[in-house]
Amino acid sequence: MKKKRSHRRKHSSEVNLGFQIAPMIDVVFVILLFFIVQAGDIQVENSHVTQLPGSVESETAVELPDEVSIVVEDDGQIYMNEEPMDEPGSKDLPQLASTLNGLREASEATKTKVLVTIYANELAKYERVVDVLDALTRAQISNVTFQAGAPE
Repeated sequence: MKKKRSHRRKHSSEVNLGFQIAPMIDVVFVILLFFIVQAGDIQVENSHVTQLPGSVESETAVELPDEVSIVVEDDGQIYMNEEPMDEPGSKDLPQLASTLNGLREASEATKTKVLVTIYANELAKYERVVDVLDALTRAQISNVTFQAGAPE
């Protein structure tokens, strides 16, 4: 004979599942696997030998560089520090070249740098700017910057 088993439903308050460790271990292993995989993607930085700028003691006093402004006007007239140089039609610019040469020699004697800024007006011809660059080359001055418009 078969006995009927009576299955009585337990209420949720009566069910005691206990502490389930297996799912927690699964989660820990998944997190561990994630960090192991990510550790392989880390790029190792190589060390670079870099010398940072510092202060160096010098025997002579260092002065700020002399700043010279050369303005190229629309009509071809050249001004150096607001003084007109050469004629607008002169291609060689001998007066500008000799002045720049004297300035370079004086800067070498005092151990300073000459900084030249060329200001070319909007309608100035490129040929005239190249003439000024040629004069700077003849005077052996290489610290040259450009700026559009007139100096302020």
